[in-house]
Amino acid sequence: MATLRRLREAPRHLLVCEKSNFGNHKSRHRHLVQTHYYNYRVSFLIPECGILSEELKNLVMQTGPYYFVKNLPLHELITPEFISTFIKKGSCYALTYNTNIDEDNTVALLPNGKLILSLDKDTYEETGLQGHPSQFSGRKIMKFSSEESTMMSYFSKYQIQEHQPKVVLSTVRDLQCPVLQSSELEGAPEVSCQALELFDWLGAVFSNVSLNNEPNNFISTYGCPQPSTVVAKAYLCTITGFILPEKICLLLEHLCHYFDELKLAPWVTLSVQGFADSPVSWGKSEHGFWKGGEHLYNFVIFNNQDYWLQMAVGANDHCPP
Repeated sequence: MATLRRLREAPRHLLVCEKSNFGNHKSRHRHLVQTHYYNYRVSFLIPECGILSEELKNLVMQTGPYYFVKNLPLHELITPEFISTFIKKGSCYALTYNTNIDEDNTVALLPNGKLILSLDKDTYEETGLQGHPSQFSGRKIMKFSSEESTMMSYFSKYQIQEHQPKVVLSTVRDLQCPVLQSSELEGAPEVSCQALELFDWLGAVFSNVSLNNEPNNFISTYGCPQPSTVVAKAYLCTITGFILPEKICLLLEHLCHYFDELKLAPWVTLSVQGFADSPVSWGKSEHGFWKGGEHLYNFVIFNNQDYWLQMAVGANDHCPP
């Protein structure tokens, strides 16, 4: 009974995997990127690559800026001036910073102008607003990202800071990579690995975990799924900050064209993690922290323009779209 109890307490998540082709007119890739509003980290991995092209490197370096506005009254987001300056002229994203969604009041401004309030019971009753209970038990500074260059001047009477995303570029040498076939999402015995195995493997690579499955390693005994192949070097890029879906769309489009010229790599990946304490995951779907706060997606882009899409959220969230 004690073992079953511990299993119930272990963090779980919902993972949805699908495959399509970027040339398919029914492909959902652009819509799913555009409606995942609050992105904290973007990573891409390119096997058999030792250096980025200047065009891709410039694109990576142009993913900012974003802004911190301290002690911003909420009513500023619903003034006619703010709406005409930012909402009607383009997309503006805002999210409360350094708040815990399962403990604190949290606010998110969607790019379509809708304001999402996740409030505790006392604050909700004080506002007099009509709403509905959160599916999660319980529930300062605002973080903004916008295409507009007027953000600094508009909020000049508040404490505002401009930030640039943090970019880390690295080369991973002698990387053991799973063998994948674009047509085999569930893998084929002794031929190719399945999507779930790749998902776990990417987590290990991004966390710099050893893939050697050494029995005397007391940190990790994880091993690369089989069959696998060793690549001499792979390029890993990680961008951390407040990253707009529009910037991720550009990055995805560029990676799709990576194979326009002949490359040794059979596939590349693009992984996106959302803010753990965002009140929504995709669109207006409610998101809760529970035990991990995860809401993320990953593209595996193949050299024939096929792709796998993996979307994951916590077990108490709604299933990804």
